[in-house]
Amino acid sequence: MAQVGLFFGSNTGKTRKVAKMIKKKFDDEIMDAPLNVNRTEAEAFAAYDYLLIGTPTLGEGELPGLSADCEAESWEEFLPKIEDMDFTGKTVAIFGLGDQVGYPDEFLDGMGELYDFFSERGARCVGAWPIEGYEFNESKAVRNGKFVGLALDLDNQSGQTEERLDVWLKMIAADLKLPA
Repeated sequence: MAQVGLFFGSNTGKTRKVAKMIKKKFDDEIMDAPLNVNRTEAEAFAAYDYLLIGTPTLGEGELPGLSADCEAESWEEFLPKIEDMDFTGKTVAIFGLGDQVGYPDEFLDGMGELYDFFSERGARCVGAWPIEGYEFNESKAVRNGKFVGLALDLDNQSGQTEERLDVWLKMIAADLKLPA
């Protein structure tokens, strides 16, 4: 089994696309293929000590799920399955997708929700990302002047996605036992 689990929730497929971009950079011994949380069992998720997780933010700052009008279950339905798990000793890095122009008051709020969920259960969250280069009003994903994970805006800054991914993956490499 690979040492890093790569999981995502999605609605339109953009987060899945980014997860696949990440996976292409690593072999199967390092990172398993990306899995949508709507096709994942809690036990499989818990089997990894290193987790790379992704989410979009929908509507008014919601995680993807049925109440956010997604066609399939996602993070909203998966998190209750793992809410009693202890993530102490696990390292989590989060990437989030949002639209800073269309939703400047809840930009990447879903990423902030995942950060809170995992850190409250003992996970060591890594990969804080600078807020410079983005224009938004508010975000639940900002702590101590940085995003809690990699901030991506495929709607307005898609041309920066590949470079941001490369920089972030190098930044978190040691924390997730990835080759730099």
